[in-house]
Amino acid sequence: MSKARIRLLFVTTAVLLLGLAQSLPAQLRARDPGVRGGTAGAGGPIGGLTGSEPDMFTAGLEAFSEEETVKDGVGPRFNFVSCAGCHAQPAIGGSSPPVNPLTRITGDLNFKGNVLPSFITPNGPVREVRFQFNADGSRDGGVHALFVITGHPDAGSCNLRQEDFESQVRNRNIIFRVPTPVFGAGLIENITDSTILANLSANSTMKRAAGITGRANRNGNDGRVSRFGWKAQNPSLVVFSGEAYNVEMGISNEAFPIERDETANCQIATAPNDVTASAQQIPDVLNFANFQRLLAPPAPVASFGNVQATSINRGRQLFSNIGCALCHTPQLTTNPNASVAALRNKPANLYSDLALHQMGPSLADDILQGGANGDEFRTAPLWGLGQRVFFLHDGRTNDLDAAIRAHASGGNGRFGPSEANAVINIYNSLRESDQQDLMNFLRSL
Repeated sequence: MSKARIRLLFVTTAVLLLGLAQSLPAQLRARDPGVRGGTAGAGGPIGGLTGSEPDMFTAGLEAFSEEETVKDGVGPRFNFVSCAGCHAQPAIGGSSPPVNPLTRITGDLNFKGNVLPSFITPNGPVREVRFQFNADGSRDGGVHALFVITGHPDAGSCNLRQEDFESQVRNRNIIFRVPTPVFGAGLIENITDSTILANLSANSTMKRAAGITGRANRNGNDGRVSRFGWKAQNPSLVVFSGEAYNVEMGISNEAFPIERDETANCQIATAPNDVTASAQQIPDVLNFANFQRLLAPPAPVASFGNVQATSINRGRQLFSNIGCALCHTPQLTTNPNASVAALRNKPANLYSDLALHQMGPSLADDILQGGANGDEFRTAPLWGLGQRVFFLHDGRTNDLDAAIRAHASGGNGRFGPSEANAVINIYNSLRESDQQDLMNFLRSL
Protein backbone atom coordinates (compact mmCIF):
# COMPACT_ATOMS: atom_id res chain seq x y z
CA MET A 1 0.00 0.00 0.00
CA SER A 2 1.41 3.42 -0.94
CA LYS A 3 2.28 6.03 1.69
CA ALA A 4 -0.38 8.35 0.26
CA ARG A 5 -3.10 5.71 0.63
CA ILE A 6 -1.96 4.86 4.17
CA ARG A 7 -2.03 8.52 5.19
CA LEU A 8 -5.48 8.90 3.62
CA LEU A 9 -6.63 5.85 5.60
CA PHE A 10 -5.35 7.37 8.83
CA VAL A 11 -6.97 10.75 8.27
CA THR A 12 -10.26 9.22 7.10
CA THR A 13 -10.39 6.88 10.09
CA ALA A 14 -9.62 9.72 12.50
CA VAL A 15 -12.33 11.93 11.00
CA LEU A 16 -14.91 9.12 11.17
CA LEU A 17 -14.04 8.37 14.78
CA LEU A 18 -14.25 12.03 15.69
CA GLY A 19 -17.65 12.20 14.14
CA LEU A 20 -18.79 9.46 16.49
CA ALA A 21 -17.47 11.23 19.57
CA GLN A 22 -20.13 13.14 21.48
CA SER A 23 -19.11 16.68 22.35
CA LEU A 24 -20.24 19.51 24.57
CA PRO A 25 -21.96 22.49 23.00
CA ALA A 26 -19.69 25.21 21.63
CA GLN A 27 -17.90 27.01 24.46
CA LEU A 28 -15.17 29.52 25.17
CA ARG A 29 -11.62 28.73 24.10
CA ALA A 30 -10.41 25.45 25.56
CA ARG A 31 -7.91 25.88 28.36
CA ASP A 32 -5.86 23.79 30.70
CA PRO A 33 -7.87 23.09 33.88
CA GLY A 34 -4.63 23.57 35.79
CA VAL A 35 -2.94 21.46 38.42
CA ARG A 36 -5.55 19.11 39.81
CA GLY A 37 -6.45 19.71 43.43
CA GLY A 38 -7.32 17.16 46.06
CA THR A 39 -5.13 14.46 47.52
CA ALA A 40 -1.86 13.52 45.87
CA GLY A 41 -2.93 9.97 45.04
CA ALA A 42 0.78 9.11 44.90
CA GLY A 43 3.84 8.73 47.06
CA GLY A 44 2.97 5.49 48.86
CA PRO A 45 4.16 1.91 48.35
CA ILE A 46 2.69 -0.31 45.68
CA GLY A 47 0.06 -2.73 46.97
CA GLY A 48 0.90 -6.33 47.78
CA LEU A 49 4.33 -5.92 49.35
CA THR A 50 5.32 -8.80 51.61
CA GLY A 51 8.05 -9.82 54.04
CA SER A 52 10.78 -7.18 54.37
CA GLU A 53 9.59 -5.23 51.33
CA PRO A 54 7.61 -2.59 53.32
CA ASP A 55 10.73 -1.96 55.44
CA MET A 56 12.82 -1.64 52.27
CA PHE A 57 10.37 0.94 50.95
CA THR A 58 10.48 2.91 54.21
CA ALA A 59 14.28 2.85 54.35
CA GLY A 60 14.38 3.97 50.74
CA LEU A 61 11.93 6.79 51.37
CA GLU A 62 14.02 8.02 54.29
CA ALA A 63 17.22 7.98 52.22
CA PHE A 64 15.47 9.65 49.26
CA SER A 65 14.22 12.40 51.59
CA GLU A 66 17.43 13.02 53.55
CA GLU A 67 19.31 16.27 52.97
CA GLU A 68 23.00 15.45 52.59
CA THR A 69 25.85 17.62 53.89
CA VAL A 70 29.29 18.57 52.70
CA LYS A 71 30.72 16.11 55.21
CA ASP A 72 28.55 13.39 53.61
CA GLY A 73 30.21 14.14 50.30
CA VAL A 74 28.00 16.76 48.64
CA GLY A 75 29.99 18.50 45.91
CA PRO A 76 32.47 19.84 45.14
CA ARG A 77 29.98 20.75 42.39
CA PHE A 78 26.32 19.87 42.77
CA ASN A 79 22.72 20.82 41.96
CA PHE A 80 20.91 20.12 45.24
CA VAL A 81 21.29 18.25 48.51
CA SER A 82 18.45 15.70 48.35
CA CYS A 83 16.41 13.67 45.89
CA ALA A 84 13.07 14.62 47.41
CA GLY A 85 13.74 18.35 47.19
CA CYS A 86 13.47 18.23 43.40
CA HIS A 87 11.17 15.19 43.07
CA ALA A 88 8.43 16.71 45.23
CA GLN A 89 5.23 17.40 43.27
CA PRO A 90 2.61 16.30 44.29
CA ALA A 91 4.43 13.95 46.68
CA ILE A 92 7.93 12.60 47.20
CA GLY A 93 8.93 10.83 44.00
CA GLY A 94 7.20 13.35 41.76
CA SER A 95 8.41 16.23 39.63
CA SER A 96 9.46 19.86 40.07
CA PRO A 97 7.44 21.62 42.80
CA PRO A 98 5.83 25.04 42.33
CA VAL A 99 8.25 26.68 44.80
CA ASN A 100 11.81 26.16 43.59
CA PRO A 101 14.01 24.52 46.28
CA LEU A 102 17.20 25.61 44.52
CA THR A 103 16.69 29.13 45.89
CA ARG A 104 17.61 27.69 49.30
CA ILE A 105 21.22 27.11 48.20
CA THR A 106 22.32 30.66 48.99
CA GLY A 107 19.91 30.93 51.92
CA ASP A 108 19.36 28.46 54.74
CA LEU A 109 21.61 25.81 53.15
CA ASN A 110 24.50 28.24 53.62
CA PHE A 111 26.43 27.78 50.35
CA LYS A 112 27.49 31.41 50.32
CA GLY A 113 29.97 31.17 47.46
CA ASN A 114 27.17 30.99 44.88
CA VAL A 115 24.77 33.25 43.04
CA LEU A 116 21.55 31.98 41.55
CA PRO A 117 21.74 31.78 37.74
CA SER A 118 19.16 33.89 35.91
CA PHE A 119 17.16 30.82 34.87
CA ILE A 120 16.64 29.67 38.48
CA THR A 121 13.64 31.59 39.76
CA PRO A 122 11.52 31.20 42.91
CA ASN A 123 8.42 30.03 41.06
CA GLY A 124 10.13 28.45 38.08
CA PRO A 125 11.01 24.80 37.59
CA VAL A 126 14.00 22.98 39.04
CA ARG A 127 16.47 22.97 36.15
CA GLU A 128 19.47 20.83 35.36
CA VAL A 129 21.90 22.33 32.83
CA ARG A 130 23.75 20.79 29.90
CA PHE A 131 25.93 22.50 27.28
CA GLN A 132 25.64 21.26 23.70
CA PHE A 133 29.20 22.04 22.61
CA ASN A 134 32.63 22.77 24.03
CA ALA A 135 34.54 25.94 23.16
CA ASP A 136 36.48 24.11 20.42
CA GLY A 137 33.25 23.02 18.71
CA SER A 138 33.37 19.41 19.87
CA ARG A 139 30.28 17.95 21.49
CA ASP A 140 29.70 18.30 25.20
CA GLY A 141 26.23 17.16 26.32
CA GLY A 142 27.10 16.46 29.96
CA VAL A 143 25.51 17.93 33.08
CA HIS A 144 27.17 21.11 34.37
CA ALA A 145 26.49 21.43 38.09
CA LEU A 146 24.96 24.73 39.11
CA PHE A 147 26.62 25.22 42.49
CA VAL A 148 29.89 24.77 44.39
CA ILE A 149 30.58 24.10 48.07
CA THR A 150 32.81 27.20 48.28
CA GLY A 151 31.81 29.42 51.19
CA HIS A 152 30.08 26.72 53.20
CA PRO A 153 31.40 26.47 56.79
CA ASP A 154 32.35 22.82 56.22
CA ALA A 155 34.12 23.41 52.88
CA GLY A 156 37.43 24.48 54.37
CA SER A 157 39.76 26.15 51.88
CA CYS A 158 37.86 24.98 48.78
CA ASN A 159 37.62 27.99 46.45
CA LEU A 160 35.96 26.65 43.32
CA ARG A 161 33.92 29.12 41.30
CA GLN A 162 30.63 28.51 39.58
CA GLU A 163 30.70 28.13 35.84
CA ASP A 164 29.79 31.11 33.68
CA PHE A 165 26.24 30.11 32.84
CA GLU A 166 25.20 33.54 31.62
CA SER A 167 27.73 33.39 28.77
CA GLN A 168 26.30 30.06 27.73
CA VAL A 169 22.80 31.55 27.79
CA ARG A 170 23.94 34.41 25.55
CA ASN A 171 25.68 31.96 23.21
CA ARG A 172 22.58 29.76 23.09
CA ASN A 173 24.71 26.80 24.07
CA ILE A 174 22.64 25.75 27.06
CA ILE A 175 19.65 23.46 27.50
CA PHE A 176 17.58 22.60 30.53
CA ARG A 177 16.06 19.44 31.95
CA VAL A 178 13.48 19.16 34.70
CA PRO A 179 13.10 16.19 37.06
CA THR A 180 11.25 13.18 35.72
CA PRO A 181 8.70 11.65 38.12
CA VAL A 182 9.63 8.21 39.43
CA PHE A 183 6.18 7.03 40.45
CA GLY A 184 5.58 3.46 39.27
CA ALA A 185 9.24 3.10 38.28
CA GLY A 186 9.34 -0.53 39.40
CA LEU A 187 6.56 -1.40 36.98
CA ILE A 188 8.47 0.31 34.17
CA GLU A 189 11.66 -1.53 35.11
CA ASN A 190 9.83 -4.85 34.91
CA ILE A 191 8.32 -4.42 31.45
CA THR A 192 10.23 -6.85 29.28
CA ASP A 193 12.15 -5.79 26.20
CA SER A 194 9.99 -8.12 24.11
CA THR A 195 6.83 -6.38 25.34
CA ILE A 196 8.24 -2.96 24.45
CA LEU A 197 9.35 -4.09 21.00
CA ALA A 198 6.08 -5.89 20.26
CA ASN A 199 4.16 -2.76 21.18
CA LEU A 200 6.37 -0.69 18.87
CA SER A 201 5.44 -3.04 16.01
CA ALA A 202 1.72 -2.93 16.79
CA ASN A 203 -0.69 -0.76 14.78
CA SER A 204 1.99 -0.33 12.16
CA THR A 205 -0.40 0.77 9.40
CA MET A 206 -1.86 3.56 11.50
CA LYS A 207 1.58 4.62 12.71
CA ARG A 208 2.96 4.81 9.18
CA ALA A 209 -0.05 6.83 8.11
CA ALA A 210 0.60 9.30 10.90
CA GLY A 211 4.33 9.50 10.16
CA ILE A 212 5.21 7.78 13.45
CA THR A 213 8.18 5.45 13.61
CA GLY A 214 9.88 5.31 17.00
CA ARG A 215 12.69 3.06 18.16
CA ALA A 216 14.19 1.73 21.35
CA ASN A 217 17.25 3.26 22.94
CA ARG A 218 19.56 0.38 23.81
CA ASN A 219 22.25 -0.01 26.41
CA GLY A 220 25.60 -0.19 24.63
CA ASN A 221 26.95 -3.05 26.72
CA ASP A 222 24.26 -5.74 26.72
CA GLY A 223 21.87 -4.43 24.07
CA ARG A 224 18.95 -4.24 26.49
CA VAL A 225 16.21 -1.68 25.93
CA SER A 226 16.98 1.23 28.25
CA ARG A 227 14.00 3.16 29.57
CA PHE A 228 14.75 5.73 32.29
CA GLY A 229 15.51 9.42 31.75
CA TRP A 230 14.28 11.95 29.21
CA LYS A 231 16.04 10.06 26.42
CA ALA A 232 15.60 6.56 27.86
CA GLN A 233 19.36 6.52 28.42
CA ASN A 234 19.45 4.42 31.60
CA PRO A 235 18.61 0.70 31.68
CA SER A 236 17.89 0.19 35.39
CA LEU A 237 16.96 1.97 38.59
CA VAL A 238 20.34 1.22 40.16
CA VAL A 239 22.18 2.91 37.28
CA PHE A 240 19.62 5.73 37.25
CA SER A 241 20.09 6.25 41.02
CA GLY A 242 23.87 6.00 41.01
CA GLU A 243 24.24 8.47 38.18
CA ALA A 244 21.84 10.97 39.77
CA TYR A 245 23.61 10.75 43.16
CA ASN A 246 26.93 11.53 41.48
CA VAL A 247 25.69 14.11 38.97
CA GLU A 248 23.00 15.95 40.92
CA MET A 249 24.52 15.88 44.43
CA GLY A 250 28.15 15.27 43.63
CA ILE A 251 28.16 12.19 45.86
CA SER A 252 30.36 9.44 44.48
CA ASN A 253 29.13 5.91 45.06
CA GLU A 254 29.79 2.29 44.22
CA ALA A 255 28.04 2.65 40.86
CA PHE A 256 29.89 5.89 40.00
CA PRO A 257 32.95 5.84 42.28
CA ILE A 258 35.04 8.70 40.86
CA GLU A 259 34.52 12.31 41.91
CA ARG A 260 33.35 14.53 39.06
CA ASP A 261 35.64 17.32 40.30
CA GLU A 262 38.87 16.12 41.88
CA THR A 263 40.20 19.49 43.02
CA ALA A 264 42.41 18.45 45.93
CA ASN A 265 41.37 20.92 48.63
CA CYS A 266 37.68 20.35 47.86
CA GLN A 267 37.65 16.63 48.77
CA ILE A 268 36.00 16.71 52.19
CA ALA A 269 34.81 13.10 52.47
CA THR A 270 36.52 9.85 51.58
CA ALA A 271 35.71 8.51 48.12
CA PRO A 272 33.54 6.94 47.05
CA ASN A 273 31.35 8.84 49.48
CA ASP A 274 28.46 6.35 49.60
CA VAL A 275 29.52 2.74 50.25
CA THR A 276 28.22 -0.48 51.76
CA ALA A 277 28.94 -0.01 55.47
CA SER A 278 28.21 -3.58 56.56
CA ALA A 279 26.24 -6.66 55.64
CA GLN A 280 23.25 -5.08 57.39
CA GLN A 281 23.62 -1.55 56.03
CA ILE A 282 23.19 -1.12 52.30
CA PRO A 283 24.31 2.06 50.50
CA ASP A 284 21.99 4.93 49.69
CA VAL A 285 22.07 4.14 45.97
CA LEU A 286 20.35 0.80 46.58
CA ASN A 287 17.92 2.43 49.01
CA PHE A 288 17.02 4.97 46.30
CA ALA A 289 16.49 2.17 43.80
CA ASN A 290 14.34 0.17 46.22
CA PHE A 291 12.18 3.20 47.00
CA GLN A 292 11.53 3.85 43.31
CA ARG A 293 11.04 0.17 42.54
CA LEU A 294 8.38 -0.24 45.25
CA LEU A 295 6.74 3.16 44.70
CA ALA A 296 3.12 2.96 43.54
CA PRO A 297 1.99 4.59 40.30
CA PRO A 298 -0.26 7.66 40.57
CA ALA A 299 -3.97 7.01 40.93
CA PRO A 300 -6.23 8.63 38.30
CA VAL A 301 -9.56 10.16 39.30
CA ALA A 302 -13.04 9.79 37.80
CA SER A 303 -13.83 13.51 38.24
CA PHE A 304 -12.31 16.59 39.85
CA GLY A 305 -13.38 20.15 40.62
CA ASN A 306 -15.98 21.17 38.04
CA VAL A 307 -14.83 18.49 35.60
CA GLN A 308 -17.34 15.68 35.26
CA ALA A 309 -16.77 12.02 34.44
CA THR A 310 -18.61 12.40 31.12
CA SER A 311 -16.06 14.94 29.88
CA ILE A 312 -13.14 12.79 31.06
CA ASN A 313 -14.56 9.73 29.32
CA ARG A 314 -15.03 11.66 26.08
CA GLY A 315 -11.47 12.92 26.35
CA ARG A 316 -10.17 9.38 26.90
CA GLN A 317 -11.86 8.25 23.69
CA LEU A 318 -10.55 11.25 21.76
CA PHE A 319 -7.04 10.54 23.03
CA SER A 320 -7.20 7.20 21.27
CA ASN A 321 -9.21 8.36 18.25
CA ILE A 322 -6.87 11.14 17.13
CA GLY A 323 -3.72 9.05 17.51
CA CYS A 324 -2.16 10.18 20.82
CA ALA A 325 -2.20 6.57 22.01
CA LEU A 326 0.00 5.49 19.08
CA CYS A 327 2.98 6.73 21.11
CA HIS A 328 1.47 7.22 24.56
CA THR A 329 0.47 3.57 24.93
CA PRO A 330 -2.16 3.45 27.69
CA GLN A 331 -1.04 0.14 29.19
CA LEU A 332 1.80 -2.35 29.10
CA THR A 333 2.02 -5.51 31.22
CA THR A 334 4.99 -6.39 33.41
CA ASN A 335 7.06 -9.56 33.46
CA PRO A 336 5.16 -12.57 34.89
CA ASN A 337 8.49 -13.70 36.37
CA ALA A 338 9.36 -10.46 38.16
CA SER A 339 11.26 -11.14 41.39
CA VAL A 340 8.91 -8.94 43.44
CA ALA A 341 5.46 -10.53 43.46
CA ALA A 342 3.74 -7.13 43.70
CA LEU A 343 5.30 -6.21 40.34
CA ARG A 344 4.58 -9.53 38.63
CA ASN A 345 2.27 -9.63 35.60
CA LYS A 346 0.75 -6.25 36.49
CA PRO A 347 -0.88 -3.68 34.19
CA ALA A 348 1.24 -0.54 34.03
CA ASN A 349 -1.06 2.29 32.94
CA LEU A 350 1.83 4.55 32.07
CA TYR A 351 0.68 6.06 28.75
CA SER A 352 4.08 5.59 27.11
CA ASP A 353 5.75 3.20 24.69
CA LEU A 354 9.13 3.98 26.39
CA ALA A 355 10.57 4.49 22.91
CA LEU A 356 12.45 7.32 21.24
CA HIS A 357 10.67 9.55 18.75
CA GLN A 358 11.87 12.43 16.60
CA MET A 359 10.23 15.60 17.89
CA GLY A 360 11.48 18.16 15.38
CA PRO A 361 13.62 21.29 15.79
CA SER A 362 11.33 23.15 18.20
CA LEU A 363 11.88 20.55 20.93
CA ALA A 364 15.33 19.32 19.84
CA ASP A 365 18.04 19.90 22.44
CA ASP A 366 20.98 18.66 20.33
CA ILE A 367 22.11 16.35 23.13
CA LEU A 368 23.18 12.78 22.33
CA GLN A 369 22.54 10.16 25.02
CA GLY A 370 23.03 6.47 24.44
CA GLY A 371 21.66 5.93 20.96
CA ALA A 372 19.35 8.95 21.15
CA ASN A 373 19.91 11.77 18.67
CA GLY A 374 19.58 15.47 19.31
CA ASP A 375 15.91 15.62 18.31
CA GLU A 376 14.79 12.36 19.92
CA PHE A 377 13.07 11.93 23.26
CA ARG A 378 11.46 9.07 25.12
CA THR A 379 7.67 9.22 25.08
CA ALA A 380 7.05 10.74 28.50
CA PRO A 381 4.75 8.62 30.71
CA LEU A 382 1.57 10.57 31.39
CA TRP A 383 0.40 8.93 34.60
CA GLY A 384 0.35 11.61 37.27
CA LEU A 385 0.16 14.39 34.68
CA GLY A 386 -2.92 15.86 36.40
CA GLN A 387 -0.79 17.23 39.23
CA ARG A 388 2.32 18.29 37.34
CA VAL A 389 3.20 21.98 37.31
CA PHE A 390 5.75 22.16 34.48
CA PHE A 391 5.74 20.39 31.12
CA LEU A 392 8.17 19.15 28.47
CA HIS A 393 11.79 18.19 29.05
CA ASP A 394 12.89 21.71 29.89
CA GLY A 395 9.83 22.88 31.83
CA ARG A 396 9.26 25.65 29.32
CA THR A 397 5.53 25.87 29.98
CA ASN A 398 3.00 25.21 32.71
CA ASP A 399 0.12 25.23 30.23
CA LEU A 400 -1.04 21.84 29.02
CA ASP A 401 -2.49 23.14 25.75
CA ALA A 402 0.82 24.83 24.91
CA ALA A 403 2.69 21.62 25.73
CA ILE A 404 0.47 19.61 23.39
CA ARG A 405 0.89 22.07 20.52
CA ALA A 406 4.67 22.18 21.05
CA HIS A 407 4.81 18.55 19.89
CA ALA A 408 4.35 19.79 16.31
CA SER A 409 7.35 21.08 14.41
CA GLY A 410 8.44 21.18 10.78
CA GLY A 411 11.93 20.20 9.67
CA ASN A 412 14.66 22.81 9.32
CA GLY A 413 17.31 21.03 7.27
CA ARG A 414 19.22 19.96 10.36
CA PHE A 415 16.43 18.13 12.12
CA GLY A 416 13.52 16.42 10.46
CA PRO A 417 9.86 17.13 11.20
CA SER A 418 8.21 15.90 14.38
CA GLU A 419 6.60 12.47 14.29
CA ALA A 420 3.65 14.03 16.15
CA ASN A 421 2.74 16.49 13.38
CA ALA A 422 -0.22 14.58 11.93
CA VAL A 423 -1.74 13.95 15.37
CA ILE A 424 -1.28 17.55 16.50
CA ASN A 425 -2.81 18.81 13.25
CA ILE A 426 -5.92 16.81 14.12
CA TYR A 427 -5.87 18.16 17.68
CA ASN A 428 -5.67 21.72 16.31
CA SER A 429 -8.70 21.06 14.10
CA LEU A 430 -10.87 19.74 16.93
CA ARG A 431 -13.77 21.74 18.24
CA GLU A 432 -12.81 23.64 21.36
CA SER A 433 -15.20 21.52 23.41
CA ASP A 434 -13.37 18.40 22.24
CA GLN A 435 -9.97 19.93 23.06
CA GLN A 436 -11.35 20.72 26.51
CA ASP A 437 -12.48 17.13 27.00
CA LEU A 438 -9.05 15.88 26.00
CA MET A 439 -7.27 18.18 28.45
CA ASN A 440 -9.75 17.29 31.18
CA PHE A 441 -8.93 13.64 30.62
CA LEU A 442 -5.18 14.28 30.80
CA ARG A 443 -5.61 16.22 34.04
CA SER A 444 -7.53 13.24 35.48
CA LEU A 445 -4.47 11.01 35.19
